[in-house]
Formats: sequence, structure tokens, C-alpha cells
Amino acid sequence: MLDIKFIRENPNLVKENIKKKYQEQKLPLVDEVIKLDSEIRSLKAEGDNLRSKRNSISSSIGTLMRNGKKEEVEDKKSQVVEINNKLVSIEKKEEELSEKLKNKMMVIPQIIDDSVPIGKDDSENVEIEKFGEPKVPNFEIPYHADILEKLNGLDKDSAGRTSGNGFYYLMGDIARLSTAMISYARDYMIDKKFVYCIPPFMIRSDVVNGVMSFAEMDAMMYKIEGEDLFLIGTSEHSMIGKFKGQILKENELPITMTSYSPCFRKEVGAHGIEERGIYRVHQFEKQEMIVICNPKESMTWYNKMWKYTVEIFRNMNIPVRTLECCSGDLADLKVKSCDVEAWSPRQQKYFEVGSCSTLGDAQSRRLGIRIKGENGNYYAHTLNNTVLASTRALIALIENNVNEDGSVNIPKVLRPYMGGKEKIEVK
Repeated sequence: MLDIKFIRENPNLVKENIKKKYQEQKLPLVDEVIKLDSEIRSLKAEGDNLRSKRNSISSSIGTLMRNGKKEEVEDKKSQVVEINNKLVSIEKKEEELSEKLKNKMMVIPQIIDDSVPIGKDDSENVEIEKFGEPKVPNFEIPYHADILEKLNGLDKDSAGRTSGNGFYYLMGDIARLSTAMISYARDYMIDKKFVYCIPPFMIRSDVVNGVMSFAEMDAMMYKIEGEDLFLIGTSEHSMIGKFKGQILKENELPITMTSYSPCFRKEVGAHGIEERGIYRVHQFEKQEMIVICNPKESMTWYNKMWKYTVEIFRNMNIPVRTLECCSGDLADLKVKSCDVEAWSPRQQKYFEVGSCSTLGDAQSRRLGIRIKGENGNYYAHTLNNTVLASTRALIALIENNVNEDGSVNIPKVLRPYMGGKEKIEVK
């Protein structure tokens, strides 16, 4: 959410930013917000004048009473009552307009960074760099679900009976391999001095509204019936929410944390839920990282964070590349974002396995996360990055480490978490 003063002083810049994000339908919001802001400020001024007048009248009542001027006292009291009634009406109107203003401001997108490429959707994202040589073996790689089933590691039929489409059972060495990847990613981040955390897996609506846009919420979040609770789609939500309403000490920044959680997603949209595989599902596990920092340091942290993900995947023998997300592919709260994509030798193309974003002060303004500085309080910057998402990472690992006989080599960094095992054999 932008600062109302910024919108008031830079309406053309805000409109231009909306155009860059191909959201022309939101252009009228800028003028509507400025008009509401003007009305609210007029009401505040009127209220302040009435309060000042009331205080003056109230102070004169005592003098009149001491002088025995009862009729004038009653007249003054009537004036105070009239002013109080006017103030009630003004304050009610101010509250109504402030709520309208907030709702409109919540859907005006954050100002994107100057370095973000302009494009309409993800088809116009820009490749930044490749890491590792993408290879295609001299044998045909089966679909990942077939590889996993041959290793007795995946059962979607049973999950369909218990939970429906979009769920799965991982079993045996494959389940262990999935856990090994998460454990390795956790320990990697701890070695980078990130504090490990297991957060709540449900959050209240005020936190949801603080960390994401309404459109994202509707497409992603599961609501708990009869309660003000939502299942998290990523632990970033509850991790950032942890600092809601807090004033942080400048000398204790940055706050760097890595969190484990299951993630629950509706996956509403044209892409749909994958019928056979585990690429797009309703439930998976994820290791996440978040940073809360001084605004001057946010871009430095952004560039550190995505590199951590790249290194983790390279350590598992998986070639990856980074893509700069274009303006039209950025969620409304994001200032800048890049995707990490893993190589699929079966499809001979890359697919998304993680995303790194800096959100500037968007989440901090919504949640009231401020930093206590020498010259007063100011809003923190928040960043998040996928360290490793279990299902997509598993697909990438399987495809890049499968052998012609269907067995899968276990990367060296994961073997300590697999009891020293070097390969998962077909049984």
C-alpha cells in the first residue's frame, strides 16, 4: 500500500506505474483516492475547529457559573451539546470515508523498481543467467510420475479416494528423499546465519490482508469454515505476520529467518490441477526465507537471496536459470521479483521451482512494521524467497538424476540424510 502523501504529490507517476502493470482499469482509483483524501482532511479540519470552539465555550462556563449567570450557562451548555452532535456526525462520516479510502488504496499496485522489464505477462519475462549445463541423456526420460511409481514412491489413486484430485502419497525412499531435500535446505540456510523457525500454519484475515493482494488471496487461500483463520499458502505469510504492529530496533536489523511449513493452495486458474503428477497440487512442503531490513539494504539482500536457491539446486546436480519477472507478471505488492527455474531434460525446457521478491514497504505499511531510527520511525522493507518447494524440487532432482534402468542417483549433499544411500533402486 502506497503512502497517501506520495499519491497526492505524484498522481501521474502512480498512474504511469499502473499502466506499466497493464492494469488500466485501476487508473480512476488514483483520482478517487485523492478526492477522498481531500474530503477526509476537510472533515478533520472542521472537527478540529469545532473541538477548539467547544473547549473555549466549556472553559467559559465555569466563569459564568461563578458570576451567577445561569441563563448564559444554559445557553453555553446547549452550544456544547450541538457541537458534540456535529462532531459525532463528522467523525462517523470521516470513518466511512477512511474505510473507502483504505479499500481503494489496497488495490493500487506498489511502485515497481526502475530495473523491472516492461511486459504484459509471464511470456515476456527475461532470462538473466544460466547455471550449469542443461543436458539430455541418450535415453528417453519417462514422465516423473511414472518414474516415482516405478520406485514405489508415489500413490495418487489412494490420495484421490481419501482427499480428491491434487493430493498424493509419497512413500518409501522417495518420501525420505523429499524430506532429505527439505532438511538439507534448512541446514544450508542455518549455515548462512538464518534463524530456523516453524511458524503457525493458519493465520487470521488481518494478516492475510497485510501480506498479499485480494486477488492472490481468492486464488490461493483456503478459509477455515466458521473461524477467522486461513491455511497458509506459504510460510512467508505467517513469518512476516510475526512482526505485525512491531517497532524494530535499527541496530538489530536485518532480521533473517528460514522457515519450514506445509503449504495449502487452491490453485484456481486456467492452468488447473495436474491429474497424474505432482507439479501443481493442493498441498506440498516448503523451506522459505524472509528478510526484514533497512530500506537501503533491501536490494543487496534481494541479490543474496536468489543466489542461495541457485546454489542449493546446483549442489543437487540440477541446472537452473534465473528469469526477471516483467511488470505485468508482478503481484501488486511486489517491487521486483525473479524466478528460479530448473532444467527438465524430459521436456527439454526450464520450469519454475522458486521465486524471490522484494516488496519494499508494502507489507510493512499494511501490517504496521516500523523501525525506530534516530530521526523517528520509518517502515521496514520485507523480502521473501523460496529456498526449496518439495514437489517441484523432487521432479527436478528425479529427472536430472535418473538412470536408464529407472534407478535414481542421490546427490552427495543429500546422502547424509538418506543413511548414506547413494542410489534408489527399482524393486
